[in-house]
Amino acid sequence: MEYVALTGITDSVIEILKKYHLKTLEIRNPQNFIGVLGLNAGDSVLLTSTSLQDIKDGTPGLIAKVAQMQISAHSIISSNNFNVEERESISARIQLECKCMARVKSIISNEMGKPVRVDAREISCYEAR
Repeated sequence: MEYVALTGITDSVIEILKKYHLKTLEIRNPQNFIGVLGLNAGDSVLLTSTSLQDIKDGTPGLIAKVAQMQISAHSIISSNNFNVEERESISARIQLECKCMARVKSIISNEMGKPVRVDAREISCYEAR
């Protein structure tokens, strides 16, 4: 089945999601943020600790269902005696429900500036590799 892949998610976050079955993540990574923008509540996504550049056939991950999603903007203003500097950042808060473990079967799309799309299949805990 085809999924948007969120890459570079830390192992500890994936373990918490497996243990408690519900976790809210704040996505700031530009490539993952682009992937999240196309998601809606009820969609499934693949999370993996593997980096964007290293994802390949056989990469393990976790399939999670999007429960809620929120996009927010932050503005930071700093100043000194000579100038005022304003910076803005956008992030996505996405609440996920753990569904199952999976393994990437093939990469559908892995282009910069577009969501990472993979074909992945669910794996049981009895499956060895």
